[in-house]
Formats: sequence, structure tokens, C-alpha cells
Amino acid sequence: MTADGSQTTAARASDGPAAASGPILRTEGLTMRFGGLTAVNNVSIAIERGEIRAIIGPNGAGKSTFFNCLTGVLRPSAGRIILNGEDIAGLPPNRVSHKGLARSYQITNILPGATVLENVRVAAQSRHHAWNMLRHRYSFPDLIDRSRAVLEAIGLRAEEAELAANLSHGAQRNLEIGIALATEPQLLCLDEPTAGMSISETRSTVELVRRIARDLTIVIVEHDMEVVMGLAQTITVLHYGEVLAEGTPAQIQANPRVQEVYLKT
Repeated sequence: MTADGSQTTAARASDGPAAASGPILRTEGLTMRFGGLTAVNNVSIAIERGEIRAIIGPNGAGKSTFFNCLTGVLRPSAGRIILNGEDIAGLPPNRVSHKGLARSYQITNILPGATVLENVRVAAQSRHHAWNMLRHRYSFPDLIDRSRAVLEAIGLRAEEAELAANLSHGAQRNLEIGIALATEPQLLCLDEPTAGMSISETRSTVELVRRIARDLTIVIVEHDMEVVMGLAQTITVLHYGEVLAEGTPAQIQANPRVQEVYLKT
């Protein structure tokens, strides 16, 4: 957990790697414009080490755009994204990943024709070894061991030889979390991790997120308010690209503005 949770300390923290005692991630005036449309407008938040932070809001609130800026899919129009004291705004996704930030996607993003183990191994290899078409996939035993440990953590060790396409929807979503974990992130961004799941699959994924959160900081975008209220320690509410409110689940549920624009819609 954090050594110091105050915004003032975060603002004073150095922008070098030595700023390990401050928030793991903060944004300063983050803005993303598409022509005349401002999808994210001057968003400044600080996410503490070890916390589960939820980003919620109505459709069109800017949640996905915010995620895409954090993870390098989009280059922000203005502002800074400070990860472990280093500004990563505008870096491409592969460099963001090497800095310690990984993500899952709202739409399942796996290799359906590859086995479960191969999906995770490819991600692990991207973190530790340069790609080499001439090297056999078992030339790096450390990758296989690492990949199997990830599959054990997400409950898919027994399915390692199964084609990813043959997994249930819930298992595919959890495999995607495993792919992200294989890159050994410090911060994991989960985009709608329970989307399209049955009640039992949702419960299983919530438990998975709780387990992996013991060693990670997690930022989650999720529409299922039961999932959000059960997982998050802090919730940030976006509305028209701006921060409408921020607080604990109890504070957010009691906030009249949040009730008006989101929770009662």
C-alpha cells in the first residue's frame, strides 16, 4: 500500500524514478480532443500504489478515451501521465507496457487459433526476449514456467493445451487478464472485465481480480455497479470528459450529483 496518500505529496513528488513513495500513477490536466470534440477535459487524478480504482460514468463520459491515453493507444492533446515518476504521455503501447502498465480490452483480444499456454507465452516473451522466428518456442524455459504460473493464478492451468477459441466467454476474458499479467505489470488497467458474463462467471472474475490485486495496482472501467462497489476502494466518476466526483463507494453512492447523472439513469 502507499507510504503517503495525500494529493499534496503527489504534487510535490519528483518526476524521476526515485518518486516511488508517491502515487504510482497520476494525470495532470489530461486532455484529448478529436477536432471540435473534447472527449477528456483537464482530468487530474492520483492513483495510489496497491489500490483498486474504478472509473465510472455514463456512456460517452470519456472512460475509454481516458484508458486509451493511459495505455498509449491515443496520444493526448495536452497534459501529463506520470507513471512511477516518469511522464509516459504519448509513448506507444509497447513502450508503455515495458514501463509497467498493462491492460485488457472491452472486446476480447486473444489469439483464438493458439493454445491457452501460447497466448500467455507470447505476452511473456514480449517482456523478456526479443522476437526471433528461428528460435523454437520452447527455447526459453523460463517463459514456459512463467506462463504456467500465470495460468495457475487465473485458474486455467488445466486448459493450457486447449485452443483459446474453445474456451467459454468468461474463461477467454480471464485469459486476457492472464495475457496482461504475463507482461509483469505494476499497474493493470481492466476495461469492462465482466462484460457479457453470466452471474457465476462474474463472481469468478471478481474473485480473480481480488486475488491479483494483492500484488498489483488495478484501474477498472466497469458498468456493473455491484462489481464496482464490491471491488473498488476509490471511485472516480467522469461526466462529459471531466471529473464529476471522487471518493469511496459509500461517498459516491451518497453523492447527489452522481445519483442525478449516472446512478439513477
